[in-house]
Amino acid sequence: MTSPAKLQAVDASPAFIQGSPSHAARLQTALASCPPQLRECLEAARSGRELTFEQGLLLATAEDHSLDALVAFADALRRDTIGDTITYVVNRNINFTNICFVGCQFCGFKRQRWESDAYDHSDETIVGKVADAVARGATEVCMQGGINPDMPPFKYRDLLDAMKRAFPEVHIHAFSPMEIMYGAKRVRMDYPEYIAMLRDHGLGSIPGTAAEILDDGVREILSHKKVDVAAWVEIITTAHSLGVPTTSTVMYGHVETPRHVVNHLDLLRTIQKQTHGFTEFVPLRFIHQNTVLFRKGLVSPTERGALDFQMYAFSRLFLRGQIDNIQTSWVKCGVDLAALTLKAGCNDFSGTLMEESITAQAGGDSGEFVPVDLIEGKAHEMGRVAVERTTLYKKLYGRKAPNGARPIASPPHAADSHASGGSGCS
Repeated sequence: MTSPAKLQAVDASPAFIQGSPSHAARLQTALASCPPQLRECLEAARSGRELTFEQGLLLATAEDHSLDALVAFADALRRDTIGDTITYVVNRNINFTNICFVGCQFCGFKRQRWESDAYDHSDETIVGKVADAVARGATEVCMQGGINPDMPPFKYRDLLDAMKRAFPEVHIHAFSPMEIMYGAKRVRMDYPEYIAMLRDHGLGSIPGTAAEILDDGVREILSHKKVDVAAWVEIITTAHSLGVPTTSTVMYGHVETPRHVVNHLDLLRTIQKQTHGFTEFVPLRFIHQNTVLFRKGLVSPTERGALDFQMYAFSRLFLRGQIDNIQTSWVKCGVDLAALTLKAGCNDFSGTLMEESITAQAGGDSGEFVPVDLIEGKAHEMGRVAVERTTLYKKLYGRKAPNGARPIASPPHAADSHASGGSGCS
């Protein structure tokens, strides 16, 4: 039986995703059905011209037949740019502490250290989680946590040392710009010195989270203590200059306007032109259920479907030629809708995760683990082939994670210290 979530996703999907006409027929029908201004934008993107802000705004607000056309072109440009292969990484996500003093209004993860469910995992517990991940075929550990005021000054460095001593070959993708800002302040080091230290102790790449919307007015509403735009950009560009790549993200579906979104992507595009340090772009749907924003009535939940296709397809066209890897988020959208976004410009299915706390605590209902077999099956449903990759997008043809499709054999480790809270929540 088809699940309600899948029915909802299919019902909300553009017409071009539900059918299976030839690629040429899709584009011809798309062009014929959209307004002249939008047609001009689509043709500009197809010819390789960089889209202007106003063209981006037109795409970011496309609806109905215009959205159908946008999705069709995004799928075609994805094919032209990066091919038909769907990539994924076998990884484990570790949210090592939920103690946090930042108080982001969009976060349901953080706890104060005196709360009964606050936790702050020891290095030994974290290394144990890495061991479990490696045994199940993981090549990457993705790690973020809360901003714990009681954190030892060199916590991040020492944690890298502990993981790398035990598993020198695992790629560590860790510490959002918010965590970098806080860590550098704790030890009174400037960003170049601090990031270089983390790199030299085993940091492989940095999540481009804590971005939300790169507009200080919006950020004041979302979290007035969060890293501001200038600091976020400085940390990201510094990392790139030191040879530490990062991802890039946006959080959508809350208090932002389309203009905020287009400005956000324009800034990311500008950074990429200068540094070439972004590995991918990851749109992240706002999960509202357990957040202060929702309880205060500051956000109106949007149904899964049209907004997500709009975001992914617009991103593919607007970032073309700069950021080629567009990653869907099954943990935010659900596996069925994420699979459909593979026909709306996405070429990467994210990772297995194995565990995830930030989205789940905000009210996400998509689970914490997607096995390799399910990823490959969803790619097949979309007429594509899935291939495992590394964090930095080297394709591992023929590799099958030996245990990557197995569920967690034992419950997560119990909290063994007291708590910490959520920084890289998006």
